[in-house]
Amino acid sequence: MTHETIVRERMAAFLGPAVPIRVLDRLKGGRSNSNYLVDAGGRLYAFRIPGKNTDVFVDRTIEAKTLHLIAPLQIDGNLTLHLDVNTGYKISAFVPGLPLSQTDPAAHYAAVSAILHRLHGAGIHGDTDYAPFHRLEKYEALVVRSGLVHAADYRDIRDRLLAFRPLLEGIQTVFCHNDAQTSNYIKKDDGGLILVDWEFGGNNDPLYDVACYGNDDFRFAEGLLPVYLGRTPERSVWLRLCLWRTFQCLQWHNVALVKAATGLSQELHLDFQAVAAGFLTKANAMFALASTWR
Repeated sequence: MTHETIVRERMAAFLGPAVPIRVLDRLKGGRSNSNYLVDAGGRLYAFRIPGKNTDVFVDRTIEAKTLHLIAPLQIDGNLTLHLDVNTGYKISAFVPGLPLSQTDPAAHYAAVSAILHRLHGAGIHGDTDYAPFHRLEKYEALVVRSGLVHAADYRDIRDRLLAFRPLLEGIQTVFCHNDAQTSNYIKKDDGGLILVDWEFGGNNDPLYDVACYGNDDFRFAEGLLPVYLGRTPERSVWLRLCLWRTFQCLQWHNVALVKAATGLSQELHLDFQAVAAGFLTKANAMFALASTWR
């Protein structure tokens, strides 16, 4: 069954067979999912189809609980209209705008900080911890199960990072987005800013979300940190930021390896072996930077 057929059938089931449905375009971006712009009776929707084997990384039941948990905060604009936890298909209202990855992320530090403070300071607590190091072990096991072997330089940087595990796990957690990179912030045409794609929501160190803002370029995480804190960061805080970014690079290295092994490079037209190699290079650079803050 083609993606267009899936979109048409699911949209018809959601809105009713009398509503005319047109699949207008596949939306740009996304390393895991395929997203489509849909016109249904003159209204615009976004329809998400998860990529192959994304269920090994994402628990849709947790995603649904997260969307319910954050709804009163209005952080994501409450765009989600329907989420099928069995398939991962999601229907959302479409809001015109640009992801911050297509703008100058440095121009939005204040607005991004406001969203993160609204989330981190809300006093909400999820049923699930993001549990970064347990997650990393799970992802490493998926790589091995895919028939791949971790390179020696991966194991070296991973083991050096693990020496800081007690420090990072000793931080009081709050509810976090856990993938708050620039591509997941949408600057709406009306000027508002929202944070979307809550597949990884869970309790974590709030600086993890700040570090995510440096996914494409760590300079943006460095620029965001003092704005988010409202003060000049201490050395220990810079250390945490760099360590979390090192961790994220190792995490996404494993995810990219699994995607390469399962054929997603061809499906999404993206060389995930190259992506994996890039994240490992970044991880080494980030740990070297972290070492300057010890």
